[in-house]
Amino acid sequence: MRGTARIDARFGVLREEGRAGLVTYLTAGDPDPATFEDILSRLPAGGSDVIEIGMPFTDPMADGLAIQLAGQRALAAGQTLARTLDMVRRFREKDDATPVILMGYFNPIYRYGVDRFVTDALECGVDGLIMVDLPPEEDDELCLQANAGGLSFIRLATPTTDAERLPKVMQNTSGFVYYVSIAGVTGTATPDFSAVGGAVEKLRKASGLPIAVGFGIKTPEHAAAVARVADAAVVGSALVQLVADNIDDKGVAQPGLVDAVIGHVSALADGVRKARLKKDVA
Repeated sequence: MRGTARIDARFGVLREEGRAGLVTYLTAGDPDPATFEDILSRLPAGGSDVIEIGMPFTDPMADGLAIQLAGQRALAAGQTLARTLDMVRRFREKDDATPVILMGYFNPIYRYGVDRFVTDALECGVDGLIMVDLPPEEDDELCLQANAGGLSFIRLATPTTDAERLPKVMQNTSGFVYYVSIAGVTGTATPDFSAVGGAVEKLRKASGLPIAVGFGIKTPEHAAAVARVADAAVVGSALVQLVADNIDDKGVAQPGLVDAVIGHVSALADGVRKARLKKDVA
């Protein structure tokens, strides 16, 4: 099992369990490769249902300060796209069930080579892609090749995506739909949770895919609020900030960093698991 099939299988399990999932984001190689891989290996046991890995990039237009700084730390520590793929390969040697999504920007993939990237990503165990700067009008750059190979291409919908634009956004989307709950970059404002449910329902009418909600989800209470109305809650900046809070002024990981991150993942997972869905969202 790989690619879209692995993502579909995970959301199928979540439906059987009658709950939403937890998607966790961290930046590859932050604060250093060894510490990141330690965190990565412990995420499933901590309660992460889907793992999202950020590909460090120098000009991350959708990311707030926490993830911008994480990308800089990772790049300074020598992180490359090839090394990120190798990290997924090593993770997959021990975990064949947890979906892994790469999130980032097209420039590094363009330089790596699109066909080579799709082949290597699948071979390493990557299941899906979130490419912030490739709209549907640019599907021939990467989306079509990814879908043809079996990689999900997960599209972002936002509060400003209107009814006219939404069908285009859903074009060639697979795996799940990622709803950006705020009009802004990651980790800044807190979502209006009373409005998230209505937005999710609109997306359900436009797509049969699971709906994950992210941006601004930080606490177990936030994650639970999302889990009551959506199929998954995505948490990134809060975890990335925990990494930043546990390094010294030279960027060196301090004892307890990994436990701090995994501890928060477990708290988020507990919040999600206790927020049982009120109805079958299949």
